[in-house]
Amino acid sequence: MDLLIPDKVHDESRQGEALLLEPVVGKNNGRKLYIESYGCAMNFSDSEIVASILADSGFETTSDFNNADVVFINTCSIRENAEVRVRNRLKEFAGAKSKNPGMVVGVLGCMAERLKAKFLEEEKLVDVVVGPDAYRDLPNLIEQVDGGQRAVNVLLSREETYADISPVRLNSNGINAFVSIMRGCDNMCSFCVVPFTRGRERSRDAVSIVKECTDLFNQGYREVTLLGQNVDSYKWKKPHPASPQPSPKERELETSSEVLSSGEDLGEAPKTVNFANLLEMVALVNPELRVRFSTSHPKDITDEVLYTIAKYDNICNYIHLPVQSGNSRILELMNRTYDRDWYINRIDAIRRIIPECAISTDMITGFCTETDEEHNDSVSMMDYVKYDFAYMFKYSERPGTLAAKRYADDIPEVVKQARLAEIVAKQQQYSFYRMQARLGRVEKVLIEGFSKKSNNDYCGRSDQNAMVIFPVTEGYKPGQYANVLVERTTSATLIGKIVE
Repeated sequence: MDLLIPDKVHDESRQGEALLLEPVVGKNNGRKLYIESYGCAMNFSDSEIVASILADSGFETTSDFNNADVVFINTCSIRENAEVRVRNRLKEFAGAKSKNPGMVVGVLGCMAERLKAKFLEEEKLVDVVVGPDAYRDLPNLIEQVDGGQRAVNVLLSREETYADISPVRLNSNGINAFVSIMRGCDNMCSFCVVPFTRGRERSRDAVSIVKECTDLFNQGYREVTLLGQNVDSYKWKKPHPASPQPSPKERELETSSEVLSSGEDLGEAPKTVNFANLLEMVALVNPELRVRFSTSHPKDITDEVLYTIAKYDNICNYIHLPVQSGNSRILELMNRTYDRDWYINRIDAIRRIIPECAISTDMITGFCTETDEEHNDSVSMMDYVKYDFAYMFKYSERPGTLAAKRYADDIPEVVKQARLAEIVAKQQQYSFYRMQARLGRVEKVLIEGFSKKSNNDYCGRSDQNAMVIFPVTEGYKPGQYANVLVERTTSATLIGKIVE
């Protein structure tokens, strides 16, 4: 069985992807930018922000770093293999820089934040090191390098959300788009570097989010994924009357038809907009705009959010709810702030309120001091939930995390690998089980384009985020919805035909 993980939050096929944009007529300064990205959807979203900022400064993009004047690599510190790939990639850039000494090479994102000094000292070819909150400063930093200096800005911000920047959509199919709703994380999970590389949580204002989603719909996009390290903790407070007044455009949006469930317009909405409110506001942009979100945290996902999902047909019935471990003692060591019973309570609530909801998860095997019995608790959690999809990893100590400071990474590699193999096999079983349950059903699918294997087939995703493959049919094209009768499945894919 082919255990692929059909989730766009961490799309392996996009790792190292380089962007290519149409030149802006009359604005180009003759300099070429090459940028490639690694890691999660937040990093790819950030690259879109960087592209927008530098396009405004006259840069045009190239898909070949050998032809670039400025080369950026947007990095991830979550996974060890991502860091290894970035370091290897920098060695390749060194060859191009030796032929073009004027080339500017920069490291952006989470690795830049975590390893700022090392990049300048060890990786001698790196000219610019920029953290996730300093992208507005890039034109100035490039100018410093042009003047013969190396440049660094890794200051973290308590305010920066890039709310006023309209991201350039990179390598987009024009149908699906990521929309960042918040930045940073306050959770301090002991295995994770995100709070140290992306800073404290701050939520983007709801007005700009709704406007971006509205603009995307008007441009032909039909699905948005709201992004945050923990979307459930989204909280935006409306400005106090004494604060600077919104622009006429913002005020026009505030008093427009985006309404909350109470029937109030945004101008009359509660002073604080939570995630359930925001979901509703985005769903009301247009019933033809599908809404997804990632990632949820078990400690924060409320019944209010679940009832909002159940209320609107265009909010997809799919929740990514990372468990990390099925054992309460390990969860405490991970500083996840919930236990096994709490997580099961949230699963039960999802099943009760949204019976058709697909659930995916993250699972780590071999965390510090994990026993065989505690690992078995993770296996039994998989048996209880029967996840649709899962991201599964063996524990890899990340320097600078609380776990690295407090606990010995004491589980032998061979044990970690064996435990990982067991849960992967278990997930194969349940992915196939969930796909088989869709046999004979009609799925509403948003057509995204041709399948990877054939231009005779379309592909798209169901409401539950399963990949669906079906023959190209006259009268249907990408960006439209189709009802597909499921005739057979693999462990990751539904296969069928369009029915009227």
